[in-house]
This record gives sequence, structure tokens and C-alpha cells, in this order.
Amino acid sequence: MIEVEHLSKIYGATAAIQDVDFSVESGEILGFLGPNGAGKTTTMRILSGYIPATTGTAKIAGYDVHEQSMEVRRRIGYLPETPPLYPDMTVEGFLLFVARIKGVVAGDRVSRVNWAMERCQLGDKRKVLIRKLSKGYKQRVGIAQAIVHDPPAIILDEPTVGLDPKQIIEVRNLIKSLAGEHTIILSTHILPEVSMTCDRVTIINRGKVIATDTPDNLMSHLTARGGYELEIEGDISHLEPRLNEMSGIAKIEINSDLKDNEEQRHFINLTTDSDREIGKDIAALIISQGLGLYEMRRTRASLEDVFLELITEESSIETQETPVETSDNFDIENPVVINDSDDTN
Repeated sequence: MIEVEHLSKIYGATAAIQDVDFSVESGEILGFLGPNGAGKTTTMRILSGYIPATTGTAKIAGYDVHEQSMEVRRRIGYLPETPPLYPDMTVEGFLLFVARIKGVVAGDRVSRVNWAMERCQLGDKRKVLIRKLSKGYKQRVGIAQAIVHDPPAIILDEPTVGLDPKQIIEVRNLIKSLAGEHTIILSTHILPEVSMTCDRVTIINRGKVIATDTPDNLMSHLTARGGYELEIEGDISHLEPRLNEMSGIAKIEINSDLKDNEEQRHFINLTTDSDREIGKDIAALIISQGLGLYEMRRTRASLEDVFLELITEESSIETQETPVETSDNFDIENPVVINDSDDTN
């Protein structure tokens, strides 16, 4: 449904995104994940036809975003980070207006607006002025305007930013309910949004895609090493050598807490280098050493671990390269460009 190949956007000597590649299958939710300033918004703006790319191609439903811009715009719903709302219009009036400008035929507009309001749970707000709505409801109206013409592809840029926890859950459930019928790209820097909402993840950092996979595969392959957290009491002088000899243990970290008139308490973190379950062997070894085992807990890599590992590796590579000098006031995600021939429509 969505194919992006070698997409780059250059402002002067500064690359907002560089050689970006990813694809989204029909009915899939793709999480476009990255820290602030990574290039997420730039990519979303190119896909929506808001700005052109410097190089590369992007296709939605088989249409080239640059060469066939109007065909693409008919087939996408776009929610920028700040919803494009008219505060002095009612919810229903605004959605009818949007349906008209998006080409919904007159006889279908009311039914399409009612459908969008139902999906976004806005029925009881249809006659309310948008300016009187909470931020969460405004976000729902923003999503409703993106889907009112029933587009096959939906592009959501930071759809839960600024919402409270209850509102985040509501918007997250709404987005998940749209999957299958619609292909969705969800850009975010909020990790739980990706793990709880998306089928696949594309991670971008400093304008470059550094990983694409399912959340489960990212966690199992990129930071496959889980481990164990142990709390032990007793003399562990002979334990560490035996743990080092044990197959499957990659790293041992020991923190000891010595208290007056008490035995020494030790907190041990073990990092494993395989998916093989060795907890029973570790527990048996501790008991055989005559040690007191107070706690043993299995730990597994999270998406946050993967994300931090990837961007840290990427940053260390970048520091070895010659940096491009830019103005201190240059905002790579929201640049102000004067006389840039690439940005003419």
C-alpha cells in the first residue's frame, strides 16, 4: 500500500532525512518511531504531499506522491501533530465541510460524517463548538476529519501527544479499531504507543532508518539477552567462578550490602546470551553452595532497551563522522526555507 524508497530531504547542507526506505502492507499499522528531531514529521509531510522530497520516491496505493499528488491526496487521511481544526465551527459542521472539500459526493456526506463521528465516539458532541472541546476530543475530531472520506491510507503524526493517560488509551483503541480496513502510519516518540498499537516498527534516528521489524522480533533479535535478578545471602566467593563456567551466562554484575552483625546480602544481575531457560540450573547452583536465595526474577528486554541500544549505536557511529555545521537556531523538523526551489508546488 505504501512504498518509500531512498527518500531524502535536504535543506542547504543539512539533511532532514537521508535515504529512507520502508513499506507498509495493506491493513497494517506501522509505528514510525524516533526521538524528537529524528525526521519523523519531515517524512510524514512528504508522504502527505505537504512538501516535496529532494530525492527518492514514495508511492501510496500505486500513485507517486510527487508526480500524482492529487491522486495520492484523494487516498490518504492526514492528521498533523496539531489538528487542523476551525474552533468556531461545530463538530458536525466542520466534518461536513471537510467531507465536501475532500470530494465526498453530496448524497453521501451526511452518512460519511455520521460514520466518522461514530468511529471516533463524537456523537454526543456533534453540535458542540470545537473550541469548547477538551484536547482529547479535539484529537478525535482530527482523526475523524482524516477518515471521513474513507481513505485506504491514514497518516497520523504524534496523535497522542499532550493527552492524559485516559485520553491516550481512548485514542489508541480508536487507532487499533481502524486497522484492517485502513493502512496506518503512526509516527511517535512514545514507546508504549508502538508496542501496544503497531504491527511493525520502523526506527529512525538522525534522519536515517536504523531498523524495521515487528516489536517482538526487535526485542528478541536486537537485544535478545534477557537475564535474572537475584538476591542472595552468604559467602559468594566460590559462586562467581561457578557462574562464569555456566553455559548461557554472558555477564555478571554483583552489588553487595554489608550490614553490622548480619550476613552479607548480595544483589546479582545475570545477563544471558541465549533463549534457553537456565533458571533451574542457577537456583540449583546457589542452593548447592549453601547460600540463602531470597529472590530470583526473570528479566527480559523491552522495546525501550532495543530503542536505546539502536540509537546509542547509531550515535556512536555518527560521532566518528565529520559533522555538518548548522545554525544553533535551525529546526530540522520545522525549517524556514527562503527561495528553496525544491519546495515549490
